[in-house]
Amino acid sequence: MEHVARYDGKMDSSAQSELSILRRFGLNSQSTVIEFGAGTGQFTVEAARACARVVAVDVSPPMLAYLEKKLLDQDLTNVTLVNAGFLSYTHREGQADFVYSRYALHHLPDFWKAIALDRMRKLLSSGGICRLWDVVYDFNPAEATGRIEAWCSQGGASVDGEWSRAEFEEHARDEHSTFRWLLEPMIERAGFEIVEVKYAAETFDAEYVLRAD
Repeated sequence: MEHVARYDGKMDSSAQSELSILRRFGLNSQSTVIEFGAGTGQFTVEAARACARVVAVDVSPPMLAYLEKKLLDQDLTNVTLVNAGFLSYTHREGQADFVYSRYALHHLPDFWKAIALDRMRKLLSSGGICRLWDVVYDFNPAEATGRIEAWCSQGGASVDGEWSRAEFEEHARDEHSTFRWLLEPMIERAGFEIVEVKYAAETFDAEYVLRAD
């Protein structure tokens, strides 16, 4: 649980800013949101205050336990916690208004990313919105060594209170972040239109707003 608390302290979900974006696309007090990779629930907690229902999906029982305590402490009763992932979650009710995922899709290899995107699309009715934010590489393979080294060099020496170089290196080595020119055709093939996107070259962040066809 110490690791989970440290992660929660370092992670800034920009929840209020994210909710402002979703409100531009119709989020209101009647909306249902499904979040994949809810983690310690920074976004979940704020979304629960803004909409009718949040389904918080995560593969980590310790993360969900940490989030459950937050919800109890703040007397939020409109959140359903589900121990599952992109590929194992089963939605048993009507279609959602929004699907949200931040820094989670990179846990899947590309084949399974495509399946996950297809599954997320099926959770939404036509016109529904998916907010997808992740590490996405936006360079040619020949540039990889220099670009990844520049990224890793931004990390600190310690994992306490900041993201460390070791954590960036671990991400590049062990996670499955992919190239923009591979991911975006997957997104479109799954049945989404890319309505908005913002790229951050220094961090490789790509922030998408996707509309279900």
